[in-house]
Amino acid sequence: MVTRRALLLASAALLVGRGALAQGGAGRRSRRPGQISLPDLHAPVDVLEDGYGIPHVRARSARDAFFAQGYLVARDRLFQLDLDLRRDLGRMAEAFGPAFLASDRAARLFHFRGDVAAELATIPHQVRDCVEGYVAGVNARIAEMEDDPAQLPRDYAILGLTPLRWTLADCVRRRGAGAGDADDEVRRAMLAARGLLEFEHYREPLRPAWRFAVPDGLDVAAVSWNDLGALRDLDRSQPFDPEVFAALHAESLRIDRAALGSNAWTVAGSRTATGRPILANDPHLAIGGFSPRHLIHLTAPGLDIIGAGNPGLPGIMLGHTDHYAFGRTNFHIDQSDLFVLRLDEADPERYWHNGAWTRFESYEEDFAVRGGAPERAVLRYAQGRPVIAHDAQRRRAVALATVTMLPGANMRFAIVALNLARDWDALREAARLHVSPTNLHYADKDGNIGWRAIGHAPRRPRHDGLFPAPGDGAHDWTGILAVEDMPSLYNPPQGWIASANAMNLPPDFPYQEHILSFTWSDPFRHDRIAQVLGVQTGHSVADSVALMHDIYSLPALALQAMLPAEPSPQAAPAAALLREWDGAMGKDSAAALLYRMVLPALTNAFREAVIPTEARDLITQIKLGAMLDALARPDPRLGEDPLAARDALIDAALVAGWERAVALAGPDPAAWRWGDHHRVTIRHPLSSIPAIAEAFPPIEGGRSGGDGTTVMARGTRADGAPGVRHGASFLFAADIGEWDNTRFLLLPGQSADPASPHYADFYRRWLAGDMPTLPFSRSAVERAAVGRMVLRPARG
Repeated sequence: MVTRRALLLASAALLVGRGALAQGGAGRRSRRPGQISLPDLHAPVDVLEDGYGIPHVRARSARDAFFAQGYLVARDRLFQLDLDLRRDLGRMAEAFGPAFLASDRAARLFHFRGDVAAELATIPHQVRDCVEGYVAGVNARIAEMEDDPAQLPRDYAILGLTPLRWTLADCVRRRGAGAGDADDEVRRAMLAARGLLEFEHYREPLRPAWRFAVPDGLDVAAVSWNDLGALRDLDRSQPFDPEVFAALHAESLRIDRAALGSNAWTVAGSRTATGRPILANDPHLAIGGFSPRHLIHLTAPGLDIIGAGNPGLPGIMLGHTDHYAFGRTNFHIDQSDLFVLRLDEADPERYWHNGAWTRFESYEEDFAVRGGAPERAVLRYAQGRPVIAHDAQRRRAVALATVTMLPGANMRFAIVALNLARDWDALREAARLHVSPTNLHYADKDGNIGWRAIGHAPRRPRHDGLFPAPGDGAHDWTGILAVEDMPSLYNPPQGWIASANAMNLPPDFPYQEHILSFTWSDPFRHDRIAQVLGVQTGHSVADSVALMHDIYSLPALALQAMLPAEPSPQAAPAAALLREWDGAMGKDSAAALLYRMVLPALTNAFREAVIPTEARDLITQIKLGAMLDALARPDPRLGEDPLAARDALIDAALVAGWERAVALAGPDPAAWRWGDHHRVTIRHPLSSIPAIAEAFPPIEGGRSGGDGTTVMARGTRADGAPGVRHGASFLFAADIGEWDNTRFLLLPGQSADPASPHYADFYRRWLAGDMPTLPFSRSAVERAAVGRMVLRPARG
């Protein structure tokens, strides 16, 4: 039976919700200066704002503290929140036209279809209450702007839009596809069909070491890129004009996902100058559009926490409480699998599962389209798994199993749960709600340090997740790993813990029994952090600040060690410049610029040398670490004399890199500067629209050092175009227990409003690595406060 969930009904529900809130009194400023009356607030909340635009909230309940967070982040970043909400709800075509229909269909495919009320009932009451408060706070800000449209951010008037209301139910429904490797599964199957699976090592080496095993019953010859179906549509938020909405293009989204990284380390008091632990963290996300972090300090009975959150996600993702500091980097968990379904020839709405023909669950969805007629689509599910491809003629469908669609996968409540935890043990319990794969770092005032891998990991009893699997039931998951089964460390003997997205499973972890992932980031950043922390015995907050801005490139030094002893005359100038270099990716370094020109030439030449022609359409990229390892050996696939072949490859790359540097920066290497071509530019994501570009001027001009492999991660675009594409938009180093010594940076500022003094006030400090202290104690906050306001419950 088809279930209808029409967009018109949803819109009607929103109108009803607006009426109900309006009856409670639209949010508006009180006649008394500095006081604002808001609906759905339970008690007065004091807000002190410091000179950086960071609100310090003092509430009478945790629920009202998170209400204030929702209200204040909507004040500073409403259009950013709204655009993410539209994308997740599959309502982009409604705002931007028919080019977004495919991505809207894909987005709604990953909405939770189970019992929302039952899901909410499983969430701890206080957590649910606080998230409801956050949602009410966002809506209170929207209500203010409905009452006084002049307060709307300028984006809305230019685009002819109004903000969408938030609901607690949508916090359950918005699930997404999760972290997985569906494209890797397809590529491996296609390589296996061609007998070329051995070359996958150069694209994505398996860590820990593992043997490929195609699941029983999988016909690898039938697997193709078409099996990704709606996943490609999810990435394909293509604008109707390729110059408009450029940040929503599939390539930009793919680059953003690839950039998800971070560094974090926790140092025990036994290795610090003060005897107190230190925790440092700098999450790496996309740079160039909206800032992915917003800072706030929330205080209420039983709650005192400060740090950075993701605008639109309730809670503080990294920072510190009055007892402990916490940080996070991306851990790697393969959270999804492709399942190939056999369709009933007589009825393609049925698939074979556990020895019987089973009918798909189907839902009709209606889509409003700006400038076009509404459209309707049927979305299918198999065992609760979104069906991303359905081909009746081939009697073939593909479903994506992902942990995000399982009952209990309520990530939008997880950060608040962590924030309410009071210690290490309570964090473990709170982590049961946390779906996203994360290295959670910890250090407390009692001197303890810890690390725990958190996130939902599927149990796969009959396959390893590296290939698609038959969807007949034989390879189904049997639940998720318990928090207790995930790896962790507590007060390790070496006195420090670091994570940087590289493979960090402890040696005694039973990874063959508990399969988490075989694909990880290259270890360059982690290894550099380990080099530094391994020799420091009097580590300080200043040392952590310096390490977060470390620009020494381990892959550059690895290449330097392999430079030909006798380069050709054409390559000699490049070889000499790199040989004298210390490997620091400084913004004023000529050698750094040359290295970045040599690297793509070497990578392309290596790929052509070792990847056979018939595999190059699948092995389109080479992992840097895999290439450097192969060159260091050197790899027998380079030829009969691998060492001579390696020298020839590097020699040719030196010549090509030098030529590219000359074309980019001129003939005189003394004038080359890496930072001249590695600049940090921040624009409104829709700045290709002239009116948006005029209303939201770019923040630009700053030169940067580093690259994507240095601890100070300043990654470049995937297409090699100049400019910084990703890095740490928020950094902090906490002095555990002496909280007012904590140092931090934000890029570019708290507000997305160019009229605000906090639109770009951190831009130059961020470029310089100038990290101020973050006030936390009551006295420090009072001294730092430059503005005050009171949020009061609206009458009625």
